[in-house]
Amino acid sequence: MKVADILTKKGTRILTVRLGETVEVAAQLLRRENVGALVVKDVCRTEGNVVLGMFSERDIVRALVDLGPAALRTPVSALMSRNVITCAPGDPVEHVLELVETHHIRHLPVLENDTLIGVISVRDLVTSRLDEIGRTGEDGVRNRQTA
Repeated sequence: MKVADILTKKGTRILTVRLGETVEVAAQLLRRENVGALVVKDVCRTEGNVVLGMFSERDIVRALVDLGPAALRTPVSALMSRNVITCAPGDPVEHVLELVETHHIRHLPVLENDTLIGVISVRDLVTSRLDEIGRTGEDGVRNRQTA
């Protein structure tokens, strides 16, 4: 299975936040959308599909410990991960799992020719693996798909 297969199943909706937004605004977006990370761009929507960083729940927790309540007024740009690990639509899931494990990350932007086309998460990877091996049904019996 490839990254493109995962994006086909889950869709390519990308949640982003601007560099200058506050941690409070980013946290509200994370909560409202029930996701664990946002792609940081200089502008949002369709313009400027360059990934500048990732901002996650972990970043919020670290900021709260280090800065206290002032963390909520801090710009995302001050706390985001700048060394963004990415993958491509043609990458095999096994390769992406290795990236996740090696770099201790949970979300990867998917780039095609330097253009952001989606984001996949550890949850997406687990779901794809479960689909490959066959899910366990409510009765506790593994459902094997036959080819």
